[in-house]
Amino acid sequence: MVEESVFRAAIGFLDKLGVYDIILPFLLVFTLVFAILEKTKILGVEKVKDQEYTKKNINAMVAFVTAFLVIASTQLVAVINSVMANVVLLLILSICFLMLVGSFYSDKEFSLENSPKWVTFLMVFMFIGIILIFLNALDWLETVFGAVFLLFTSLDAEWAATTLFLLIIIGFIWYVTHEPKRAGKPEEVKK
Repeated sequence: MVEESVFRAAIGFLDKLGVYDIILPFLLVFTLVFAILEKTKILGVEKVKDQEYTKKNINAMVAFVTAFLVIASTQLVAVINSVMANVVLLLILSICFLMLVGSFYSDKEFSLENSPKWVTFLMVFMFIGIILIFLNALDWLETVFGAVFLLFTSLDAEWAATTLFLLIIIGFIWYVTHEPKRAGKPEEVKK
């Protein structure tokens, strides 16, 4: 029998105290809501002499109540814990990808600033990843993929071929009529 390490026992003790399912979700929700309220100034500002200050006491109270309402729901806390763990996993995946791409650069510094297509691709990839993480945390992922699978399996070949053909035609028309953006101002036509 393998003995449990002291640090693993400490993590287990913190779990029994409710740090992971009460304290950390409370702090996360409170911090995010308070920061949004402070940034947007949605609850108003107070004017002292010539300076405007946010209403920190009201913002803190709204954030406090919101955080308490969230931790009162065990389902919301489970979703938050699942989402945050998977988002961190997605972040680690992106950092590993950047390290691997950067290893192909000899002694130059690797930066995505010079490649806007990569930045756009990675932003879209991360957005899709976060949507999938939320759908999975809410147990909707199987429902969505099941409905899509059912839709495609119930279609007959003629309908699917017609749809594919129309999509190809629309794509071709867009490709032919789409004008890329030009740098600078368009030249005026001389008479």
